[in-house]
Amino acid sequence: MTRTITRDELKAALGTANAPTLIEALPARYYVDAHLPGAINIPHDAIDEGIKQILPDLDAPIVVYCASGPCKNSGIAQMALIKLGYSNVRDYHEGKNDWREAGLPLQGQGTLEQTA
Repeated sequence: MTRTITRDELKAALGTANAPTLIEALPARYYVDAHLPGAINIPHDAIDEGIKQILPDLDAPIVVYCASGPCKNSGIAQMALIKLGYSNVRDYHEGKNDWREAGLPLQGQGTLEQTA
């Protein structure tokens, strides 16, 4: 079962002591251009056993995201993490474009063209 998180839920969770680890599931060039504050970049096709070195707590809250709803990378990343034993993974399905459209801050260089 896919577990999702809304923008408002994510925004509220980021300000708590138990804030989730944010994972951008897009290729590095998109992460470098712009990402949600505090996010780390692990492309959806790079999630493997090695992630346990970065995120050793299988029960810690994790939120994966990609560009937008039609983008499948975050869902693929979520399933890969669940298969590796992570139990608290949610997908911010609307993604980075939703965050940007809401006027919320992003980190990065901001040099890539916007795509529809």
